Amino acid sequence: MEKFPITVQGFAKMEAELRQRRSIDRPAIIEAISEARAHGDLSENAEYHAAKEKQGFNESYIKDLEDKVSRADVIDPKTMSGDTVKFGATVTLVDEDTDEKKKYQIVGEYEANLDNGAISIVSPLARALIGKKQGTSIEFNTPKGNKGYEIVKVEYI
Repeated sequence: MEKFPITVQGFAKMEAELRQRRSIDRPAIIEAISEARAHGDLSENAEYHAAKEKQGFNESYIKDLEDKVSRADVIDPKTMSGDTVKFGATVTLVDEDTDEKKKYQIVGEYEANLDNGAISIVSPLARALIGKKQGTSIEFNTPKGNKGYEIVKVEYI
């Protein structure tokens, strides 16, 4: 089983979702199945079939989360330092075309959320950043063509 990197915050969120699905969602679905079963004929009972389908989805998701939790390599960026970009770094970039500043944290692929400034370690931008130092310029391909940034700050927060 291959380990994958994840931040402390991402791991906590994953564990919280697993607890939610096990202790709240699972019992609620079991209750819905029992209720629907009490309505009689199961062959034409849409509520029963919907609840069973929801149960299958939830159990599958629980297994997936359990697998991810067991394979997670939890990394705390606060314990890291330096001016070289690596997993967990929060990087401030300046767009070389527009001079617009952007700030991203490099996180695991399961916790990436561009709207929150969290980019996946496997994204083209993160791959271009990894191993580079503060003050360096990078270039990478996007669907709209090549994009260039200057790394102005590397933090581990």
